[in-house]
Amino acid sequence: MSISIESIACWLVDIPTIRPHKLSMTTMGCQTLTIVRMTCAQGVGWGEATTIGGLSYGSESPESIKSAIETYLSPLLCGQTFSGVAALAAKMNASVKGNTFAKSALETAFLDVQGKMLGLPVSTLLGGALSERLPVLWTLASGDAEKDIDEGKRLLAEGRHDTFKLKIGARELKTDIHHALAIKAALGDEVSIRVDVNQAWDVATAIKGMTELQAGGIDLVEQPIPLWDQRGLITLSQRFAVPILADEAVATLHDGYALASGGFTGAYALKIAKEGGPVQALKLAQVAQAAGIALYGGTMLEGTLGTVASLHAWSTVNMQWGTEMFGPLLLKDDIVVRPLDFSHGQVTLPSGPGLGVEIDADKLRHYART
Repeated sequence: MSISIESIACWLVDIPTIRPHKLSMTTMGCQTLTIVRMTCAQGVGWGEATTIGGLSYGSESPESIKSAIETYLSPLLCGQTFSGVAALAAKMNASVKGNTFAKSALETAFLDVQGKMLGLPVSTLLGGALSERLPVLWTLASGDAEKDIDEGKRLLAEGRHDTFKLKIGARELKTDIHHALAIKAALGDEVSIRVDVNQAWDVATAIKGMTELQAGGIDLVEQPIPLWDQRGLITLSQRFAVPILADEAVATLHDGYALASGGFTGAYALKIAKEGGPVQALKLAQVAQAAGIALYGGTMLEGTLGTVASLHAWSTVNMQWGTEMFGPLLLKDDIVVRPLDFSHGQVTLPSGPGLGVEIDADKLRHYART
């Protein structure tokens, strides 16, 4: 069944976070969601593209995503009929270079329309869910060890999360290591602690840091060095027993192939935004699976729309390191009628047609930037 795109609308939606969220490159107090509504002859679909801290994280900002959609992608797609996602992606990629966040929102909206039209969840369109519940960790990122420890203990007591990630790299090495190991010691051996360095170290610093993190019981180290240093990342993965999670270094399936063929032995973080959509992200997953590299479901701290789009994709493959799809929990509010079910360290995949999510029009109007 073909789908004919009639119009595309786009909003920037600003929602405060429940607390400051500290990364190596910025501290967030608000998250901006780029929301897309795709109106087709066959129905309406919704998508989301979200990045972190404007342009402090990557080359696309909420404003540039909206501009790319309205100025280039919408005129390209409106009035066109597509047999499926492959044709949609081919059309976008032939005329617009890069801009994977914008493309991801549109691919998501297209899948939402397609799923609703067929009466099937997006996960079924992507191959079928292996599980309706996916593990989800929580990031402790206040920057204050005592606050992070208190927050971790509270979430453990509530039974909401039992795995945590720490954001480090913004401070000197000694301070960051002390911070991470203090939290690990306080939360106990039964709790899995991972760290995300967000590319802040060079190889020499990473060797020092990972030696101490490995000895202190840290389970996973995410992107310790810059994305361009593939050789360094491969060397570190072979030198240490603690696995390395490649994130920014694997933006495409070609990046994944290059790292794997060079001897990388860690895991890949999948993100629908950096790969260009749920279907595109699963292409990287296939490369990883062929090379025996583990998978992890990454987030750009999306709201519920973007989180659900990711969960539909992640549910179709084996995520050996789980997911971090906690984005909606970091926001003080959201633009959906019914929030996701987060409990017992897991999140439930919506089962309705398409994404399985209903937009709250009043909240969309309330938070939309004017």
